[in-house]
Amino acid sequence: MDGPQAGGKPVPDVLAPGLDVLFCGINPSLMSAERRHHFARPGNRFWPALHRAGLTPRQLRPEEDAELPRWGLGVTNLVDRPTRTAAELGRDELRAGAAALEELVARYRPRLLAVLGISAYRLGFERRGGVLGEQPERIGGVRTWVAPNPSGLNAHVQLPDLARLYGELRTAAGRARDGDPDAG
Repeated sequence: MDGPQAGGKPVPDVLAPGLDVLFCGINPSLMSAERRHHFARPGNRFWPALHRAGLTPRQLRPEEDAELPRWGLGVTNLVDRPTRTAAELGRDELRAGAAALEELVARYRPRLLAVLGISAYRLGFERRGGVLGEQPERIGGVRTWVAPNPSGLNAHVQLPDLARLYGELRTAAGRARDGDPDAG
């Protein structure tokens, strides 16, 4: 896990070289920044979705985010600035975050990058036609997927749907790890 030396981020990245999946949230909530852990807000479905998708052997708590690399997972944010809602972020912040994410991904080389938020993906990477699922373009040379934001504020996407989509990431990362030529 990158700590305070990680540029003073309000919520430190959880990274290691060669992860199966690097999850990229939009930005930290105020509560996540206060606690210095990812997806710390009650009602966020990230942790239950990871477990239900079979990516972790049990449901982790936000305070256990540093454990993610044990299971080949990591987490970062597109924008470091905490807000009440992602709607408070500007287009320039998202674009600057996208450029920084590309560099981070190129350096750590996860098998898959999962951007959690279709609108942030579209704005940050200037991909108006972006859809959920695997993207035709790579970010930092890595296969990229877009999944719904797991925030409880994104109520139209339910936990079973998130778990199914995260399970697809697990399957795709496994194919990439096993050298499937169609995986990348």
